[in-house]
Amino acid sequence: MKRTFVTSAIAAATVVFLAGVSTGAMAQGKLSGDSVKIGVLTDMSGVYADYGGPGAVAAAKMAVKDFGGKMFGKPIEVVNADHQNKPDIAKNVTQQWFDRDGVDMTVENLNSAVALTVQALGKEKNKITIVTGAATARMTNEDCAPGTGVHYLMDTIALSNVVGKAIVKDGGDSWFFLTADYAFGHSLEKDTGDVVKAAGGTVKGAVRHPLSTGDFSSFLLQAQSSGAKVVGLANAGGDTVNSIKAAAEFGLTKKQNLAALLMLITDVHAIGLNTAQGLYLTEGWYWDLNPETRAWSQKYEAEMKKKPNSNHASVYSSTMHYLKAVQAAGTDDTAAVMKKMQETPINDMFAKNGKLRPDGRMVHDMYLFQVKKPSESKGAWDYYNLKGTIKGEEAFQPLAQSRCPAFVKK
Repeated sequence: MKRTFVTSAIAAATVVFLAGVSTGAMAQGKLSGDSVKIGVLTDMSGVYADYGGPGAVAAAKMAVKDFGGKMFGKPIEVVNADHQNKPDIAKNVTQQWFDRDGVDMTVENLNSAVALTVQALGKEKNKITIVTGAATARMTNEDCAPGTGVHYLMDTIALSNVVGKAIVKDGGDSWFFLTADYAFGHSLEKDTGDVVKAAGGTVKGAVRHPLSTGDFSSFLLQAQSSGAKVVGLANAGGDTVNSIKAAAEFGLTKKQNLAALLMLITDVHAIGLNTAQGLYLTEGWYWDLNPETRAWSQKYEAEMKKKPNSNHASVYSSTMHYLKAVQAAGTDDTAAVMKKMQETPINDMFAKNGKLRPDGRMVHDMYLFQVKKPSESKGAWDYYNLKGTIKGEEAFQPLAQSRCPAFVKK
């Protein structure tokens, strides 16, 4: 009897011990590669370096630092690479990250051609890819990647819905487009053109320019000869800056108005208020919106010596949202993390009640701004007058209208 009792006691103790180990393991969480590794894929020195570049890397690192630097006691690492705005380089880097270097998630991925390539690879490898810096609406439509792809900051539909409608309503009812000749520009031209026509306006034509154009004179001559009231700039970054400067020098703005369809505060800073004043633009965030945006921007500025743009803020927010989802899921397993990301509303300095939909679109409020006159500005980076707040459900394409194959009703 005594021996049986001892044996039973040992067995019971063993069960309790194993249960404790299991519970402890769950509490600690499970990480592939014994770490969390985030890759920031961006343009470090080209036409979009101010748009993303070192500022995007800094924003991701700020998120990791603010999270605490560790996940379940294991390190969180940020790596970065310069894709040079070339999809083939982006694909090679990302493939190495996923296959050899243990990267769990990529973020920013600016330039729509790059973003489409990276998202497709993430879908193939079952890895989460978060796009902030690219805007083509194809990301959550024809080229969607439900379960792995996230489109966080903006898209061409939201940009068009906000600024396109506002300008037509204000009398700008005939348009000509100056378009960057790749996926993003094509999408922005089409989506804005559709909005203009739906609002009762007309599109008189378009001309397409190569990425990182040095001389806009021939393109601006075509825009001028069109006679359109509005020249829509379906480009971004350095191309937007240079085309606005060239339009002013060319004299185009004396008789025609420019519409910057994708313009960030870093672009306004590069152009200067004298040239940019009066422009309407759409943004997903502004550093001077409220006390939260100002507090975070102060931390960023201490690091980078300049104010952040909306893309930098969205890199921070999306990286933090991902890290919180890994923590809540207790694992970096893609399906489990995406489930938590979709279940959890986004309430931070970037968005209030932001929602990640099943198609990968993060829905949040958008803002219509007008660039201040120099006399209105109180100092450096005080550049915007808020003209309107557009609810996310109105700005972004409804899921019911999605062209993503997984959501198209048969």
